[in-house]
Amino acid sequence: MIIPVYKPEGWTSFDVVKKVRAISGEKKVGHSGTLDPFAEGVLVLGLGSSTKELTTISQQDKTYEAVLKLGIETDSLDVEGRVISKSPIPVLSREKIQYVFERFTGVISQVPPMYSAKKVNGTRLYKYARKNIKVDRNPVIIEVKSLKLKDFSDDKISFSVDCSKGTYIRQLGSDIAVALGTVGHLIHLVRTRIGTIRLADCRRIEDLEKEWIFTEV
Repeated sequence: MIIPVYKPEGWTSFDVVKKVRAISGEKKVGHSGTLDPFAEGVLVLGLGSSTKELTTISQQDKTYEAVLKLGIETDSLDVEGRVISKSPIPVLSREKIQYVFERFTGVISQVPPMYSAKKVNGTRLYKYARKNIKVDRNPVIIEVKSLKLKDFSDDKISFSVDCSKGTYIRQLGSDIAVALGTVGHLIHLVRTRIGTIRLADCRRIEDLEKEWIFTEV
């Protein structure tokens, strides 16, 4: 069974897996791709033999909505991290932001953030980061298919992005901030789509606790 779940803010992806494992009684539960604890939105779970389908689902394009806070950089590039630098924020305009967005649209290379599950020398990067060890990371090729400005203020930019598998939105936000002449980190992130699965298809954790009735995708 494939179950799209709305991951709440503050939960790890594994927290959701453990919860569904407990309430369903199914020991074999997996997910199609980690969503950061501070983020929320679409998390696709597979139960039993359906876990085999998760690899295919994880390869599909994804859509996110994000809010970038400018002028402050954190070690994790999100709101949960430790502040490591501050920088003045230049005067923003819609034209300037859209010009920068164009630079990050299409097939581009991206250096994975230190706080990520990507492995270097057999060890996940976040394990190095937690020990304050910074290691060299090779850039990876990703595709940003659409990068749309939703709103902006003196120190915040709201945007949506359609992208390929392997895109780190935290890193994209940080790179955008640097391209604008400052630093930044994400303060809000919602995954709204994985392939054809959207927010409207997702079940809430509280609903799963009330009744174990699902419609297969």
